[in-house]
Amino acid sequence: MANRFWIVFGDIHERISAVERIDDIGRAEGVFLSGDLTNLGTRERAAGIVDAVAAMNPRVLAQIGNMDTQAVDRILTERGLNAHNRVTDLGGGVCLAAVGYSTPTPFGTPSEVADAQICQWAHDALEVAGAFAHVILMIHTPPRGEVVDRLPSGAHVGSPGVRALIEKYQPAVVVTGHIHEGVGEERIGRSHVLNPGAFAAGGYVRIDETPEGLVAGLRGVS
Repeated sequence: MANRFWIVFGDIHERISAVERIDDIGRAEGVFLSGDLTNLGTRERAAGIVDAVAAMNPRVLAQIGNMDTQAVDRILTERGLNAHNRVTDLGGGVCLAAVGYSTPTPFGTPSEVADAQICQWAHDALEVAGAFAHVILMIHTPPRGEVVDRLPSGAHVGSPGVRALIEKYQPAVVVTGHIHEGVGEERIGRSHVLNPGAFAAGGYVRIDETPEGLVAGLRGVS
């Protein structure tokens, strides 16, 4: 039997056409959207994004990012797709722990919350996820790091609190986003942290289940 795998991406910003060019997307066990489906968009725009992904693979889970409105959050909930502040059993000892929204930005976007709230959600999710052997953490706000939260200026804008939680709970794979320029990957202890950048530019993460555990890699579409 072929190994299971999952596809994760975010920062779509209403540019979803590249989904048709993700390798083997129809065979994935699930497709997870990490936030910023829209640009301050309506529920109709969000529905269009979800529908485009579901046309390629119906096993979709999603959460909002800071650029999404509460209307987007509501439609994800109505459709039974909302992963935010939840732990989803993916079978075989694997789970998805998910935290959307973002910490405050200079831009006053619709779905910003205090760092303490992001960290509380992440703490609660990772506590529950501790019952699983292999944890995927999908969190829109990046941890303070060396790569995944770096602006072009060189400043690091990730959350120290999120980093501390990753250091404590050591999820196998962390997929983040929000900072489009922070494309790359790094290790925080045993945790493999990846920021694929904006899916609007074609970036995504593939996570494969292997006998040794979860193996994640950055991918891209042309």
